[in-house]
Amino acid sequence: MSKFAVIKNKIVGFVKKEVVLSIAIVAMIVTMFFVPIDKEYLDYFEYKTLLALFCMLAVVAGLKSTNVFELISRKLISLFKTRRAVIYCLVYGTFFFDMIVANDMSLITFLPLTYIVLHSTGNDKYLSYTFILQTIAANMGGMITPYGNPQNLFLFNQYNISIGEFFDVLLIPSAAVAVMLFVAVLFVKNEKLELKNDEMLAIKKKELIVYGVLFVFVILSIFRVVPHLITLALVVIAVLIVDRTRFKYVDYALLATFCVFFVFSGNMARISAIKDFVAGIVEQNTLVAGIVSCQFISNVPTAVFLSNFTENYRDLLVSVNIGSLGIIISSLASLITLKEYLKHQPQNFKRYMGLFTLVNTTFLALMIVVITLT
Repeated sequence: MSKFAVIKNKIVGFVKKEVVLSIAIVAMIVTMFFVPIDKEYLDYFEYKTLLALFCMLAVVAGLKSTNVFELISRKLISLFKTRRAVIYCLVYGTFFFDMIVANDMSLITFLPLTYIVLHSTGNDKYLSYTFILQTIAANMGGMITPYGNPQNLFLFNQYNISIGEFFDVLLIPSAAVAVMLFVAVLFVKNEKLELKNDEMLAIKKKELIVYGVLFVFVILSIFRVVPHLITLALVVIAVLIVDRTRFKYVDYALLATFCVFFVFSGNMARISAIKDFVAGIVEQNTLVAGIVSCQFISNVPTAVFLSNFTENYRDLLVSVNIGSLGIIISSLASLITLKEYLKHQPQNFKRYMGLFTLVNTTFLALMIVVITLT
């Protein structure tokens, strides 16, 4: 086989394995023709987010090795007993956990658990729908708190919004999403769950304690109680001592996807045609501008970008939260879910994307109606 054929096979294999990253790289390269590499590229990256993401991925990889997720899944099945009840628990667990740790970390924690629950009971066909609802829960659950979503934290500080006014702006949208998620889960056929494999589990207690403590440190770093670099050092040292093979299970492609997407969205915000188009919409309708912009450059860059054009922070705050709904690139959290889904059912990529777009755009349309009427 020629060297060209070998390289070609490697590229094809990489694309098949890392569909999301491959698409992101192509999109990034296209924007780089319009925005040549310069010093501003360094400002695109949210370094604290990347550090927190790496630490959480490493800790969750460690927790998986202790069998704690299998144990929790069995407890959920024994407590709630039916498919719909368990999915309610998983979706709302993601929703409320997001209020504490932000959407990315909420998904990284709950998605592996969801897979184990559904796979161990022979309900793999519900994986895509449940993952999609959890993504919506993660994107929307955190909007009720200033630190639940990164775009909220930025706007909260940028406009010096009071806690009272923040809740006043987003309480109704948050409550509306909670109700909509309840209705969405009703479409899941309600049947009793039974474990396909009920063999005894051995919980690795010492490792569980170590990774449990590290998990707490990651949460504290997200809350800025503990510096990110200290948490990073603790995670790296502890994993090296306990089981260095856990580093092999960190999803480095996901980290790379985030980096590539930071460049893509940063460049999009600097392309004059797009910038002028969005700025023109802002003058007429901040809410619409925010939602439209999220579909092109995602929610966090939209918050930063549009804050330069308007003092109407109420509509901007709403738009960058509900704008997380829609297409897959409107929120980085959606990419986390897609990556996790493709680990288990890569053959269903097109089906997942179709269902994701349908469900998310439906939620977006309904949220626009809610906002318009309130």
